[in-house]
Amino acid sequence: MKYLNIKKALEAWQNIQPLSEKDRVRLSRRFTVDFNYNSNHIEGNTLTYGQTEILLLFGKVIGEADVRDVEEMTASNVGLRMMMEEATMKDIPLTQNFIRTLHKTLLREDYTVYRNLPGGMQTSYVIHAGQYKTRPNSVITRYGDRFEYATPEETPGFMSDLVDWYNMAEREGKLSPVELAALFHYRYIRIHPFEDGNGRIARLMVNYILTRHNYPMIVVRSREKSKYLEALHQSDLVVGPMPSDGAHADIKDIRPFMKYFNKLIATEVYNDVLFISERNDNIWWYDGEQIKFRTPNYTKILNAMETQPTLTLADMQKETGISITAVQKLLDQLISKKYVERSEKDGSWRVFLTQ
Repeated sequence: MKYLNIKKALEAWQNIQPLSEKDRVRLSRRFTVDFNYNSNHIEGNTLTYGQTEILLLFGKVIGEADVRDVEEMTASNVGLRMMMEEATMKDIPLTQNFIRTLHKTLLREDYTVYRNLPGGMQTSYVIHAGQYKTRPNSVITRYGDRFEYATPEETPGFMSDLVDWYNMAEREGKLSPVELAALFHYRYIRIHPFEDGNGRIARLMVNYILTRHNYPMIVVRSREKSKYLEALHQSDLVVGPMPSDGAHADIKDIRPFMKYFNKLIATEVYNDVLFISERNDNIWWYDGEQIKFRTPNYTKILNAMETQPTLTLADMQKETGISITAVQKLLDQLISKKYVERSEKDGSWRVFLTQ
């Protein structure tokens, strides 16, 4: 859509309501994979998009996968479902207990982190699941500066302020749901109340707020991580380094993040509209991106793989009427983009593109 903005995207979304049951399921499956993959990938999870899809939709682990990353991704999906259920109970206000419970769900249990110090010494500390931090936390920005978050002593009070502010702001209705979600995210990140998992909780809470106000849920794409962090950083420069200022920032103070967030919402919502309404044999989707193949031969191969996963090259040639040389060339392209892969165990094809 030319000159896309939130208003136009939401109007387009409303124009395709109500969704059929089939389209709701399609959108839910796509969002489940996209959200969990990206939110965890931003934080360093090593599962591929394809591994995430097979794990979350079919409960299977394919290829080489770190056990902790598998457990983390599975817990992330449980947290997503918990958030969605809580968001539907609109008569119940937000509580700190819900945020802590969500964190406990993501981390599952306490664990120890070990760090090597200069000189060969080693130190360790415990990450607490579902409990606010007990030690200071900070981050080294991309510019080399150390940025301090709220202290452990400040955190309970700041989180109480955050939840009270949100419930009051929601009742007053002066801020739009998009502004509420963006400002909550910014204030929460400036507090950084837990020792780990803060980014994942922030992105879940954004969708909690959007869902409570009947907006479509959105995905912060890991390929856009640098833009996401830069928008937060630019707002930090306006708000200033004091944690108390960040924890109580005003909507006018976070214009750089708000600009980024508005574009994110518009893009994600309009892509949902396209996913539902724009049907074409040669249009597929992968991690939030629309893939338009120039030749129908790609679709012929993909459809053949989906209906008969154990096809050989020769089988594909017979099934599609495409020469083996052309089939191999197209397969190489699909594999290089990670749109498909072949199981080492039984030679069956897996397709990670959706329509």
